[in-house]
This record gives sequence, C-alpha cells and structure tokens, in this order.
Amino acid sequence: MGHKEKSKERKEKRLQEISLLRTIPYSDHQRWWSKETIAVVTGGNRGIGFEISRQLADHGVTVILTSRDASVGVESIKVFQEGGLDVACHQLDVLDSSSVNQFCEWLQENYGGLDILVNNAGVNFNFGSDNTVENSRLVIETNYYGTKRMIKAMIPLMKPSSAGGRIVNVSSRLGRLNGKRNRVENETLREQLSDVENLSEELIDSTVNTFLQQVEDGTWKSGGWPQTFTDYSVSKLAVNSYTRLMARTLSERPDDEKIYINCYCPGWVKTALTGYAGSVSVEEGADTGVWLSLLPDQAITGKFFAERREINF
Repeated sequence: MGHKEKSKERKEKRLQEISLLRTIPYSDHQRWWSKETIAVVTGGNRGIGFEISRQLADHGVTVILTSRDASVGVESIKVFQEGGLDVACHQLDVLDSSSVNQFCEWLQENYGGLDILVNNAGVNFNFGSDNTVENSRLVIETNYYGTKRMIKAMIPLMKPSSAGGRIVNVSSRLGRLNGKRNRVENETLREQLSDVENLSEELIDSTVNTFLQQVEDGTWKSGGWPQTFTDYSVSKLAVNSYTRLMARTLSERPDDEKIYINCYCPGWVKTALTGYAGSVSVEEGADTGVWLSLLPDQAITGKFFAERREINF
C-alpha cells in the first residue's frame, strides 16, 4: 500500500471515529448513570457551570453545584428546584485548601463521594490587563492550581464502578501548544509538554512559575509565550497538560476504580465572563462538557474536545 493510500485510510478511520463520537447519545441502552450518580460542578452558580449543572440534572444526575459565595449558590439552585431538578449546593473556594477540605468532608458524609467532577471554576482573561503580576497570579492560581487542587481532593472520593469515574476540565483553545494562532513559540517547552510519556507535575508547575517570574521581571514578552491573553493562555496550557498527565496516571488504576479525564473548549460563550460578547450560546458551550461527563465506557481519556470532536493539543 502506497503512502497516499495509507494516508487516505488513516483519514477515513479518523472520520469514522469522529462520526462515532458525535453520535454517542444519552440513550437508554447506553445509560450508565442514575439518580444515585453524583456530579460536582465547581463555579456552578452562573454561566457555563450553571448550564452544565442544569443539563446534567435534566438527564437525571444528582448535581452538587458549588459557589464561592454560599448565598449566591442558594439563590442559584432555587431556579432548578422550582423546575423539579435535583440540585444541591455548597460553598467552595478552589483557592482555599481549608474550604476544599470542608467540602470533601461534607460530600463524603452526605453523599458518600462522587462519580463526576466538572472543573468549571475559573478566571477569564482581563481585556484591560497587560499581564500584571497581580492578575497573572490570580489567573494561574485559580485556573491551574485550583483545578489541580480539586482533582487531587476528589480522586479519593470517586465511587468505584464498572462505568468509571469522570473528570471534565473546562479549558480553552487558547491553551493549545500548536494552535495556528497564539501558539507557544518556545520550541524546547513545546517539545517537553508534547512528550506525554515524560510529562510530569514538576515540569508543568515549573512552566507556570517561570512565566510568573518573567511577568514579575518584565521579561515575559521574550519568553516564547502566547502573545494574546497570555496569562489566561498559560493557565489553560497548564490545565491541558495536567489533563494528559493525569490520564496516564489514572489509567493504571484497577478496572472498577478507573477514572477518565478529559478537557474541552466551550468556545466564545455569551456569559458574564465575556461581557456577553461571545458568539456561542451558553447551552452550546455546556453541551460538550455534559456529553463528556455522560459518555458510555469507551475508555476515552486524556483528550481535548470542542463541539463533541477531538482536537489537537
């Protein structure tokens, strides 16, 4: 078989895979979840997190919506409860380890753990910011370290099941290593973060710390970082890298303790975080996150998605 034929065969196979992914529905014969299935959605009091919570609850999952402000969370779930949806709420600040620990204790005591974690809590890019030290630290600490903190805290609470646990990280195309625009220009760093087999938490942490140090020194523009919304892009680059690392780590667990972890880009969604200037409805932005949360056991893990399609890191 010649090169062209092989290339055509690979392309056709990939198209078949994409077709399969896009047609995996929430049908009864593939329904692995029930009312006893517990989903935790961070930052669920508004925007994409609110809509993910609504859609998951609408599919019959018991949802725990978390909010940094407890009173805002209570107001949010009233909307769901009035519609007959099973949604609870609890205060949670992903920046605060003690808050995370308190949430873990409450979750274990009241629900016995969880089956699905959607890491949605995050800080968007600041249109008026030129990577100030204060804003860059907040964005990195929330989007990357907050996500990592939740993953580490929730893994021990994931309920064993034949279907496997699910972790979905809300990310962004802005965090791609090899995107057509806003890519990482530092070739050494790009190669290191592309090498999944040798990827480590230390490397990812070192990457964001180097960026923050360069912001503090005023040298970040020559560091080979993405040039648009840089602090946000670096934070999502770290989330994407950590997703791949954890997929490799979690794949070593016993079959009844498997956890599948993926990330996705919701697109430029019309929410308060974008000043409602986006081009994608909140329903569309939430769709892929819900879809990944409810996928049948197909061992899909360590992937990056948008519009229910796998895209390159």
